[in-house]
Amino acid sequence: MTKLKLKVVIFSKHTSGYCSYKGNLGKIAPNTLKQKFTETEPLKVLHTDVTQIRLRKDKWGYISAVLDQASGEILSYSISLSPNKLLILDTLEKLKQNIVPSLKPILHSDQGWHYQLKYYRDTLKTMGIEQSMSRKGNCHDNAPIESFFNLLKRECLYRYNIDDLTELKNLVAKYINWYNNKRISLKKNGLSPVEYREQSMIF
Repeated sequence: MTKLKLKVVIFSKHTSGYCSYKGNLGKIAPNTLKQKFTETEPLKVLHTDVTQIRLRKDKWGYISAVLDQASGEILSYSISLSPNKLLILDTLEKLKQNIVPSLKPILHSDQGWHYQLKYYRDTLKTMGIEQSMSRKGNCHDNAPIESFFNLLKRECLYRYNIDDLTELKNLVAKYINWYNNKRISLKKNGLSPVEYREQSMIF
């Protein structure tokens, strides 16, 4: 196992993760969703968050992603050694090619400091996206993206001792490609996220 850089995974729902909440900057956006995860039409309700994964030499990698609630598809993501402005903006820039502004999508996040700042809110406005935010300290309000990150870690990242950012990027890219195109869901009639989107958007 050492030669393959694999390790035993013991998963606990109490494992602490990245917390981006750093004080209250004010009420920025309403909690439009209110845990109503019932959207069936792709690209109308989206979720975003940032998670962290430990690398060797006491470093951390940070993954920012946007997930479509209806299909479960990862529409964009970015990876960095720092949970900074560039990480968030790169995620939004990649999202632009995968949304339909005429659908007036909602993008839901927690109350992380990234999502409260003016640059983020202004970018959403220029993209025609409505902002929605969880209640303070309530991870269940953003459950779809939290669930994806748990899958990513349990099914992939926790199985490796990851050396550096390059290895992390390669692992995440391969997993998301498989997840979007091959990982079927019984809740979606045995379809992968991409298959669900393609079938749902045939007019």
